[in-house]
Amino acid sequence: MTTLTGAPTSFEAGDGRDLLNRAIEAHYEEMIAAARRGGRTRSAALDVVHDVYLKLAARPELLADKRSLGAFLRRAAANLGVDRLRRERFESRLFSGADDEAAGVAAASPALEHALDAERRVALLQRAIAELPPRRRAVFVLHRLHGLSTSEIADRLNLTRNMVDRHLRRSFTHCLDRLAEFD
Repeated sequence: MTTLTGAPTSFEAGDGRDLLNRAIEAHYEEMIAAARRGGRTRSAALDVVHDVYLKLAARPELLADKRSLGAFLRRAAANLGVDRLRRERFESRLFSGADDEAAGVAAASPALEHALDAERRVALLQRAIAELPPRRRAVFVLHRLHGLSTSEIADRLNLTRNMVDRHLRRSFTHCLDRLAEFD
């Protein structure tokens, strides 16, 4: 079944990827608008739409039995956009905060105390990273120290993006837990 404009509205017999391509093309701008909700830039929204496409291209059967592919694609883009925003906020909290807050508090010997605190935190983070399972540690190091994107890490380690995201989330949680023990 298709609309008068040729945009697919549900799963049709034939190639699922062809259906996905036509659906994405027909609803592309709507997906970008859905991904931009919450203040995302157009560039970030384009990345979200691209990732929705990649996820669905890997599993085109997810399009089967959808009453409205447009609504499904808009919802998928909006949900992935929200997930990305949450992850970005979580990561920014992980690697900021405590040092900035402490900077406003006067200390008896601020330079020495700050240096000792920083050394302890670094040592604590090094131990926390060393405690991670090997694959999780590799994902964390490639992302945080070498600056690789989750897609690049997935390709390099032969993992799915979801698995890379899961490893990063668990790594960040582990490091935050260790830092909380310090405070």
